[in-house]
This record gives sequence, C-alpha cells and structure tokens, in this order.
Amino acid sequence: MPDYTTAELIAAFLARDLHDGEFVVVGANLPVPRAGVLLAHLHHGPNMWIGLSATQTSLLKEPVLEPFKFNRDFRAAKWAESYMLHEEAFDSPKLMSDAFFVGGIQIDQYGNSNLIGVGKEYRRLAFRGPGAIGTTTVSTYTKRYYLYLNSHDPRVLVERCDFITSFGWGKGGADARQKLGLPGGGPKYCVTPLCVFDFEEREKRMRLKSVHPGVTVEDVLAKTGFTPIVPTRVPETEPPAADELAILRRRVNVEGVLRS
Repeated sequence: MPDYTTAELIAAFLARDLHDGEFVVVGANLPVPRAGVLLAHLHHGPNMWIGLSATQTSLLKEPVLEPFKFNRDFRAAKWAESYMLHEEAFDSPKLMSDAFFVGGIQIDQYGNSNLIGVGKEYRRLAFRGPGAIGTTTVSTYTKRYYLYLNSHDPRVLVERCDFITSFGWGKGGADARQKLGLPGGGPKYCVTPLCVFDFEEREKRMRLKSVHPGVTVEDVLAKTGFTPIVPTRVPETEPPAADELAILRRRVNVEGVLRS
C-alpha cells in the first residue's frame, strides 16, 4: 500500500507544475489545490505570490499554516475593518494571474466547465449548482488554469456541458478561444481522483496524460462519459517525494484533511 493518499498525490502533481515567481490564485475553499499551491510555495517557490480568497500574500516564513476556513456568519460584515469594491476586485489587469483552479458539476471533453446546474431548461434544473462564483471572469484572464474534480464519474465528465460557466476550448480547436477574443491561456490539465488529462494540441480534446497508481486505463474509460484520446503508453502519475510529504503534513495540512 502507498504511504500517501490520492489527495496528497494530486497536491504534489499540481505543485510541480507551479513555478517560482508566479502569482497563483485559489479562489474558493478547494483543500487539495490549496495544498498544492502552498506546497509549491514552501518547496521551490519562495518568490511566489499566493491568492487565497482575494488575499495576496507570502507565507514562506510561517512555520505552520492555519486551516483555510470561511466565516459563514454574514453579520460579520457589519464589524469589518475594510471592504472591497466589486469593480476594483474584478478589474481585468488584476485578474491576469499565472494560474487558477476551476471545479465543476460538469466538465466536458473540451474543458468547458458548468457550475450552474444539470438540465436542459434553466428554470427546471434537475440539480442546481452554486453558480459561476467568479470563475467565468477569472478563468477568462488567467494565463492558464487547472480543472479539478473531487469525483470521477460519467455524470460529471460529460460529452457536452448543459451550461458553460468557464469556457475551455468550446467545441474544439486550438483557435477556439482566440475566435472569441479571450485573452487567457485556457485549461491545461483536468485532474481527478483517477487520473490526469491534458488537451491534445490541435483538437484540444481531452487526452489521458497519466493514471494514478493502482488505476488502469480501463478504469478511467469506464467512468468517463466521453471517449478521451488515449496514447499508446499511459504512465502512472508520479508519487509525492518524501520531502513533499513532510511539508504537506508538518506545515500545510497538519489537521489531516488530505489524509482523511
């Protein structure tokens, strides 16, 4: 049995794709991407700037990082020492981060993401999601973003999204974003509990990049609602190294969320 969890594996994978000096944003309470970003910062990115819920900071000298939690009591706004103007927060130059993370209740084969709901008629949704919550705007301007899923299921990984909140590669093609004048670089990877997908260069259709240890290509195909591109050889996702696990467990995730 491996001495790490799938969540720790994914955090390490994401961390290795982030670079020193980058400005990386985690806009919502996504524990695994958050851990990956902080691991990158503490492991090899001392000059990274981290955006956690609109707060830019450097955490390099903090011995142990506090758990990331929301204040769920709206009445606290009355006692706030400061506030943020919406038009300032969503000014496009400020949104041009190097990397961002997007989830979805549906993600399709071209990397489009849906957080609105499931169903063909908006007023009669079979399932209602949280809404775009800023992902539409930020994913438009960020230089690249990563799609992240907590579950790998054909109801989530679908051939076509019912609605689109973050535009990936539309209906396919390397020029899909350019045709709409979208300045950002689009999705780079889609990371799930079973595997990592990237996007084929010409069609921009999902392609199986790696499977996590203990997972087969057949496992992935059986739980995906479309047929991705499958190379002749599909490697295993590289496990986290001992020094990466030490940082995750002693500084980033001491409360053990990634190990539960």
